[in-house]
Amino acid sequence: MNLQAARDNMIEQQVRPWDVLDQRVLDIFAKVPREHFLPDSLKSLAFSDTRLPIGYGRKMLNPNIEGRILQNLALGESDQVLEVGTGSGYLTACLASLSRHVESLEIIPELASGADNKLKELGISNYKIEVCDASANCGKGDLYDAIVLSGSTSDIPSVCKEKLAIDGKLFCFVGKHNFPVHHAVLVTRISETEWSEEKLFETWVEPLDNF
Repeated sequence: MNLQAARDNMIEQQVRPWDVLDQRVLDIFAKVPREHFLPDSLKSLAFSDTRLPIGYGRKMLNPNIEGRILQNLALGESDQVLEVGTGSGYLTACLASLSRHVESLEIIPELASGADNKLKELGISNYKIEVCDASANCGKGDLYDAIVLSGSTSDIPSVCKEKLAIDGKLFCFVGKHNFPVHHAVLVTRISETEWSEEKLFETWVEPLDNF
């Protein structure tokens, strides 16, 4: 299999058509090896338009959705990022490549360990993965410039909104767990007491534990 050709096709046929046009984001998709974060049996499917299983009932997000996350967060090199739900570690790698530091929370120890190993193998160091229940501990940092929830929640978690710095952005998927449709929502903190909310698109993703 020609991995580079498959990667290019993913970018041109899946990511761009979803209005992911930020060149920095497209460059990250070309740079970070998505297949590196999957078991050998699934590497040939790394660039397909589907959510691939990574064990423990979890799946990777589709490439087009990951592209929208990265583009809508509009990360800067000095940004501090909180990720809830490390999963495979692929999105963690992309976030780290676009920001100063990523704090990633994962409730399943085996997934956290596996992602940590994969990230270290790529020489990525500006991140920290913590095994914890994010619903009870939404990051140790004071405030974050960007927060991403990689699974769905019934409502926008107020604990995450409070962790945003002014002008900070929260990307989340909102919808009841048994509903067929969830909404991708971008929350921006306007002031100490004000936030804006923008519905971006409809999808469905697995729920985060305990949210």
